[in-house]
Amino acid sequence: GLMQRLKATHINKVVIGISGGLDSTLALLVCVMAFEKLGYDKKNIYAITMPCFGTTSRTKNNALGLMEELGVTSQTVNIAEVVRMQFKNIVTYENVQARERTEILMNKANQIGGLVIGTGDLSEVALGWSTYNGDHMSMYAVNVSVPKTLVRYLVDYVSSLYKGQVLETILQDVLDTPVSPELLPQEDDKIVQKTEDIVGPYELHDFFIYHMVRFGDEPRKLYKKAKLAFKDKYNKDTIKKWLRLFYWRFFSQQFKRSCIPDGPKVGSVALSP
Repeated sequence: GLMQRLKATHINKVVIGISGGLDSTLALLVCVMAFEKLGYDKKNIYAITMPCFGTTSRTKNNALGLMEELGVTSQTVNIAEVVRMQFKNIVTYENVQARERTEILMNKANQIGGLVIGTGDLSEVALGWSTYNGDHMSMYAVNVSVPKTLVRYLVDYVSSLYKGQVLETILQDVLDTPVSPELLPQEDDKIVQKTEDIVGPYELHDFFIYHMVRFGDEPRKLYKKAKLAFKDKYNKDTIKKWLRLFYWRFFSQQFKRSCIPDGPKVGSVALSP
């Protein structure tokens, strides 16, 4: 999908924000493979990491290591100072950081004549787990129909292609890192904001997405299916809690999906309008 978009637009440069997390790692790997297949110079992949208050040395070092091993153009832009300026005027703690990062990526793309590659996955799109006009926005979103549980498998698969190399070690550490937007200040260089503590387990949400969107299951039927599928892992109250949150977020966050960037339909479920 990305190769086709680059050919159609006659663009051979991309800009991508790298956090050291799963989604941006997969999106960067997609960019590198697309550039290799097209015969484009990988130095035209501008990978930017934008640390702020919640960034840990683990994710930052993984981000920088990935860029170096993959041979892309690496840039670090610390956004703490500009975010503090925003706080003086308008206090929206987490959203300021997400929007500031997107602004930097968009402006860099203007400077070099490139496309901003989106990193958000299908699970985040379903739950609206993004900042509107922040990480919600890009020019082409490569992970948009890949659920979070599958992102994990794909990154693990790619790491197996680099057996015994530094890249394998980095990718495995990315897989072991707790899923987090890293928007709240870290403590003792440890991640304090874990996504699954807030929105629930992704394996449940991905199950809900598949059976609701693919098969049109109603809540009662989906609840019964989930109780059977996860009977050895979650009790019925836990399943009901996250199922309620899933439905509430799915419908209340539709406005974000009404204007998301293009992206390829990879599997049997997609939510792009």
